[in-house]
Amino acid sequence: MIIGDLQRGITSSYPFTRQVLPPITELLPGARAAGALVVFVHFAVRGNGADLPPGNALFRTFYEAGDAFHEGSAGTELDLAVADEDVVVLKRRASAFAGTDLDLVLRAGGVDSLAIAGVATSAMVAATCYDAADRGYQVTVLRDGCADGDPAMHSFFMDVVFPSRGFEVLPCEGWLATMPR
Repeated sequence: MIIGDLQRGITSSYPFTRQVLPPITELLPGARAAGALVVFVHFAVRGNGADLPPGNALFRTFYEAGDAFHEGSAGTELDLAVADEDVVVLKRRASAFAGTDLDLVLRAGGVDSLAIAGVATSAMVAATCYDAADRGYQVTVLRDGCADGDPAMHSFFMDVVFPSRGFEVLPCEGWLATMPR
């Protein structure tokens, strides 16, 4: 299970993100008990800006937000409890796979299917889903474990885009019910 960008600088600045915290918090104990590998992915840029793509206004905005997104700052700390058996991955782009060791960790754990949650649906979630599918993973998106600043965009991805790409869309509770006990 990949949970992306639920970090303090995001959940404190973007109110729509907070709606996913209760369903994911409720899901975590059951997912861990069922043997799912829980991977938290958080986003940060280097304080000196060395990892900013030239001319990219979006990443410049993240950089200029300061502590909300600067590596090592309180804003990049996860807003959910991490257990000893969980994995934490730092990313610098939208996809949880881009430039990270996530694929290595998943392959080492024998993982071939993923449940993806986090924010925003049209950004981190979509980018990670596409990247996972390109790498051969079976993808499930946790509908109530994701949110977008535009609710219509969230619904469009969940109802049209993800199913059309062969991704299963389930509520957190529904996904947990599919886990072996």
